[in-house]
Amino acid sequence: MRNWGPLTAVCLGTFMLLLDVTIAVVALPDMARALHASLSDLQWVIDGYALALAALLLGVGAAADILGRRRVHVAGVVLFAVASLLCGLASGPGMLVAARGLQGVGAAAMFATTLPLLGSVYQGRQRSTALGVWGAVSGGAAAVGPVLGGLLTEGPGWRWIFFVNLPVSVASVWLTLRVVPESRGPRGMRIDWAGTVAFACFAGATTYGVVRAGADGWTSGAVTGSFGTAALALVAFVLVERRVAHPLLDLSLLRKPAFVGVMAGALAFNGVAFGVIPYLSIWMQTVLGMSPVRGGLTLLPLTGATMVVAILAGKLLHGVPARLTIGGGLLLVGSGAFCQAVLDAGTSWTVLVPGLVLVGVGTGLVSPAIAGAALAAVPPERAGMAGGAVNTVRQLGYALGVAVFGTVLTSRMQDTLSHDAAHTLAGGGAGALRGPLSEHALRAAFASGLDSASVAAGVTGMVAGALVLVLMRTPRCDGHGRGTGEAGDGVPRMTPVRARS
Repeated sequence: MRNWGPLTAVCLGTFMLLLDVTIAVVALPDMARALHASLSDLQWVIDGYALALAALLLGVGAAADILGRRRVHVAGVVLFAVASLLCGLASGPGMLVAARGLQGVGAAAMFATTLPLLGSVYQGRQRSTALGVWGAVSGGAAAVGPVLGGLLTEGPGWRWIFFVNLPVSVASVWLTLRVVPESRGPRGMRIDWAGTVAFACFAGATTYGVVRAGADGWTSGAVTGSFGTAALALVAFVLVERRVAHPLLDLSLLRKPAFVGVMAGALAFNGVAFGVIPYLSIWMQTVLGMSPVRGGLTLLPLTGATMVVAILAGKLLHGVPARLTIGGGLLLVGSGAFCQAVLDAGTSWTVLVPGLVLVGVGTGLVSPAIAGAALAAVPPERAGMAGGAVNTVRQLGYALGVAVFGTVLTSRMQDTLSHDAAHTLAGGGAGALRGPLSEHALRAAFASGLDSASVAAGVTGMVAGALVLVLMRTPRCDGHGRGTGEAGDGVPRMTPVRARS
């Protein structure tokens, strides 16, 4: 491929925004000690970013089609850089969480325009090559995030996991303005701001309710109020999407079982595969006394297996129905989560290795196939909407996974410990974990909480895998022996994803 400039510019932004999903995980204990953050604060450090990214992805993508994709992409990078600076300068948990949310807004602008920009520049074989490189960069960002986060945290300090974004952002903006041409979507489109706001309220209220439930209980006023707000926002979203001329999500797509199956799998996938990892990192560093670097290296069985399997799957599983790769992959991820539920007061991190490898194998099967399956399950004119929807629910699934499994963990610890000790542990942050508790009591309580969270993740993965296998069966034929909206026998297959401009 002769012209690597646009691909390099887009991949720089993609690498940054996906790196920041995982890079903060190993720095959570240091953040808690420096900012006197509670466990719920740490949940929001992760969830604030993922929620903003998920809630705004579809809306910002529609706005970019009208305002100009390059313009929105550059604005996203600039906002991401400013938010990264604020994260690094944060003086308290509230400021850090707010800055992480602002980072997510910038990341949404970057992520929503990535594939359309590539699709407008590259065609044919060059497009396939560009998407392959972009996919490798995306996977590499997730893989190196924990290790790089550990190195920066143990070296110059946790604030540098954010400061490092600044020079990369400058290079990305300069290169994008220099080599990436402007492009827009079809004329006559309108931005569905009402749908964007309604969906953001639904996602935010749901996650807030789950996080608060860990400390206040499921029947508290704040929790029930949050879930009530989420329900109203969801109803409003459905009503808006049925009435607007250019909806964020065409609700008629939900009548297609294959599309529903893909969306269910995408929602569960990121949460089950990665939602427990922040708490494993806190356990390894705070309870087992590992350094940030070693804590990051312990996740290599997962990331290494993911990259190896993803590469092999692309070569060896061509033509295999995506129903099997996605459904089977989710069953493996769920099985890996179950295998991690083996901790007690005396175990070390090595007992997690089989489970981490299984999760990595399943992730390597699901991740490359799920976007292509979403595109194959809908008519060609809805491909862009389907791709945006599957990316949105993946990020929302991660945010909900962190919230749900964190609540399961704290609830189990409250059952194990006395009320006062549990309140100190949940509200006092990682630095207070060793407060009035004995070493054995702390190890036993945290291990029990992690086991419960892993079991919850395993059940979710198994149910999602079964749903995918059932719903993504061959749909009704169109009279010519072909399934509507899908290739060949009507079952989406594991084929390279082609971006659409």
